[in-house]
Amino acid sequence: MMRLNQVDNMIVKILVGMFVFSLLSSFASAEDTTDMSEIISKDKFLTYKDVADFIDDSPKVTIPVKSEPEDIEKYGEGVVRALTGFDCDRDGKMDDNKTCNAVYYKLWMKYKR
Repeated sequence: MMRLNQVDNMIVKILVGMFVFSLLSSFASAEDTTDMSEIISKDKFLTYKDVADFIDDSPKVTIPVKSEPEDIEKYGEGVVRALTGFDCDRDGKMDDNKTCNAVYYKLWMKYKR
């Protein structure tokens, strides 16, 4: 039977620790998912004509983005650029179209539209 030396033993412990940490992280992120039906009632959801209407009614979020060299040339070193988008899942972060569609679809399925 092969015995692990101290270095091999340490590597195994690190790998097992990383695996356990990743499992715990995935469970934690799954628990953080908000049930959107707690935020958007069936009555409110049924007022939306389509996903575009749902997205348009979602809260807006603005984030800073890196300034382009042309902006710095034109406005100087202190220029700040911002991008405004929608927060369809109400988590405080800007969502892409795929996420907004997924949130709408989940509500659509839940409320059997």
